[in-house]
Amino acid sequence: MDILRTPDSHFEYLHGYPFAPNYSEVKAEDGTAIRIHHLDEGPADGQKILCLHGQPSWSYLYRKMIPLLTAAGHRVIAPDLVGFGRSDKPTNMDDYTYDSHTDWLSQWLTGLDLKGLTLICQDWGGLLGLRLVAMHPERFDRVVIANTGFPDSKSVPDEVSDMMGKFWPQIPVADAAEVGKQMAAGAPGAFLYWVKFCAEAPGFEVRDVFSMMSGMNDAELEGYAAPFPDQTYMQGARKFPSCVPLLPHHKPDRQKNDAHWKVLEAFDKPVLTAFSDNDMVTKGGEVVFQKRIAGAQQVEHVTIKGAGHFLQDDGAADLSAAVIDFMAAYP
Repeated sequence: MDILRTPDSHFEYLHGYPFAPNYSEVKAEDGTAIRIHHLDEGPADGQKILCLHGQPSWSYLYRKMIPLLTAAGHRVIAPDLVGFGRSDKPTNMDDYTYDSHTDWLSQWLTGLDLKGLTLICQDWGGLLGLRLVAMHPERFDRVVIANTGFPDSKSVPDEVSDMMGKFWPQIPVADAAEVGKQMAAGAPGAFLYWVKFCAEAPGFEVRDVFSMMSGMNDAELEGYAAPFPDQTYMQGARKFPSCVPLLPHHKPDRQKNDAHWKVLEAFDKPVLTAFSDNDMVTKGGEVVFQKRIAGAQQVEHVTIKGAGHFLQDDGAADLSAAVIDFMAAYP
C-alpha cells in the first residue's frame, strides 16, 4: 500500500483550530503501518466524548464544539479517519472500503483502550461509529446520532437496491452546482449524483462541497481543504460515497449491517438523535433510530434548528448544548 502524508505546514495557523496533534498507528491488511491523528482536549478525568466526522471533512469539523464541550468539563477525542485530516492517505482508491475503514477505526479504538465513551457521529462517522458500538458495546455509555444513516437489508431491500442499480448508468457526471440542485430539489436518485460526482468528476474539490452545502467564509473553506494539497491526496474523500451500501454489489455490506443492527436494537444505554431540520441529505432519517434502538425509545430527542448537513459547524452551539444536557440527564 502506498500512502501520502500531508505536510505539517498545511495545518499551521488554521482558522479556529489551535489544537495539539496526537498520533498512533494501525496496520493495513498487507501490514503497512498507517498513522492516525486525533485531538485530545479537555480535562484528563473528564467524561470522554468521541467525535467522528464524515466525508469530506476531518476533525476541523468539531473546532467550534470542542471549546464548548471542554468548558463543561468533558474530555473530547476527535480522530481523523484514514484518508482525511492529518491521518495518512492511501493513494489507491481501491484501498478504501467500508470494511477497511471499520477495521482501521476499531484498531485505533482498542489500541488506545478507550472506554466510557459518549459517541457523537455524523455522516460517515455514523456508518462507522455505529458499527463500532455494535462491535464494542461495552466501551460506549451513550450515543448521539446526527445526520447519518446505517443501511441494512431492511432499509435498503434488494428490490430498492436493484432499482438504484438500473438507474446508476443513467446518472451523468455532473458538476457541484448540478449536484446541489438535484439534492435541494429532492430528486429521485439525487444521492447517486453525489456518488458519481465524487468518484468521477475531474473537477472535484473539497472547497466546492462545503460551498455547496453551507455558507462558510474563505478562511473556513481553506481549513477544510488544508489536508488535500492536490488530487492525489483526495482518494479517500472521493471514494467514501461509493462505499455507502446502496447498490446491488454492496449487498454483503448490508448483510453485515444486519448483524450490527441486531446488537444496536438491543443496545439499551441512552441514545439521542440530534438531526438538523435543513439537511438535504439525511432529513427525516432520525425516525429509524428512534424506533429501532432500545436506548433511544425513552429519550427526549432534539432537532437542531436552522442547521444544514454539517451541523457541527453551523449548529455548533445548539448541538453542543444538546450533548451536554443529554450527558447530564443520563449520568
